Amino acid sequence: MTQSQTAAAAARTSAASPETEVLLQCTGLTKTLRSGERDITVLDHVDLEVRRAEFLAIVGPSGSGKSTLLGLLAGLDRATSGSVKIRGRALEAMDEDELALMRRGQVGFVFQSFQLLGNLTARENVVLPMELGGMPDADDRAAELLEQVGLGDRGHHYPSQLSGGEQQRVAVARAFGPRPALLFADEPTGNLDSESGARVLDMLLGLRDELGTALVLVTHDLEIAETAPRAIYLRSGKIEREENR
Repeated sequence: MTQSQTAAAAARTSAASPETEVLLQCTGLTKTLRSGERDITVLDHVDLEVRRAEFLAIVGPSGSGKSTLLGLLAGLDRATSGSVKIRGRALEAMDEDELALMRRGQVGFVFQSFQLLGNLTARENVVLPMELGGMPDADDRAAELLEQVGLGDRGHHYPSQLSGGEQQRVAVARAFGPRPALLFADEPTGNLDSESGARVLDMLLGLRDELGTALVLVTHDLEIAETAPRAIYLRSGKIEREENR
């Protein structure tokens, strides 16, 4: 990340102070997997909170449990024990239909591998989650977001016709379309070169600031983690330390 980008990110994070509302809370979050005749603990009694408009980085080496943690926080996987609550509602008490509705209304995602639908154009990929949520201005909103991420003239292109950086920018636009209260990003720059990664991160943070969305970003990149005012460091499934800047 360039010096100017780091300074811009710092200015944004200092300007956007989190509100008091706790959007996300997990307590005693534990995940074990069976391997042969023994259990492997992937996450071990993790506790954390995320407040409205906060930017939290989850940092750790490969195998530390950070992507597993993100999946549990987002309701994409079930914990072995412990609790996850989004706006006071316990995810473990929801069935799959309830979880899907909660994610549609409250949560956005940006994945390392983009996860765009190959048979839909860039614009159609951005429109889809908004249409599923019943937003009446989905087409206009998609056009506006694609313009904001620098792809206003590429909406008719399919993912296969876009570069990796462009695909990830479409994914960022798609994630913010329904105006989520909470957005999870799993290594969003991991498959990109440094220039494309810096541009995607800038757009991710810019849209996050504009909408007041709480952002939980998983990364192994310490430079990216340093743009967040708060970071937790995982090792062997446990929170090793927390830093506040």
